[in-house]
Amino acid sequence: MNKLADHIVSGYDADLNDLNAKLSQMGSLAETMLSDVIRSLKKRDNELAEAVIAADSQVNRFQEEIDEDALRIVALRHPMASDLRRVMGAVRVANDMERVGDLAEGIAWRTLSLNEVDRLSLAKGVARMGKMVKGQLSQALDALLREDTDLAVQIWLADEDVDEMYNSIFRELLTYMMADPRTITASASLLFIAKNMERIGDLATNICESIYFTVNGTQLIRDHRVEKARKNGK
Repeated sequence: MNKLADHIVSGYDADLNDLNAKLSQMGSLAETMLSDVIRSLKKRDNELAEAVIAADSQVNRFQEEIDEDALRIVALRHPMASDLRRVMGAVRVANDMERVGDLAEGIAWRTLSLNEVDRLSLAKGVARMGKMVKGQLSQALDALLREDTDLAVQIWLADEDVDEMYNSIFRELLTYMMADPRTITASASLLFIAKNMERIGDLATNICESIYFTVNGTQLIRDHRVEKARKNGK
């Protein structure tokens, strides 16, 4: 009987480890896509942009596999408490990373269009924004791997910096378009790219919220508001 119990436990652990391994691989791929598309924008590299577009289908397959694995674990293993949160957290994170892949693919398509016209000086600023977002995503994936809630909270709070950079780029690009209508097409593409990067930053914060919930069983946003109110004496 003990051997049977040990076999069941080891099988359960193997299922969870396999789920986490796929999640890690998916995260690495999504991160690479984002890194490559930023480089393609900065260097006007069509080949790199096309590689990002091709990689999106692999990210989609990872999400499908993770969803299927999670359903099987819930159906056969009946996880409870922290184990159930880990399984559901993996599904949520996989969904966010699939969206990162979609957004990176969208940036790649716009980059291909931009490479057909003269470069705008603000393209470098958008690439810098991308570098900031890439760092945010990398940290979120690191926090996920280590279940580091302190780091997750720091990343979540730092998202305001990305929002401020996006707003600045948005205003500058609007000024460009009003000053010279010939830049409208290129500026609109850069606006699209900057918005996608801002959304990737939001997805990184979603991942941080999933980490926090998985570990603590409570919502990061609610707990942060409570802590902020406590510090303000409310």
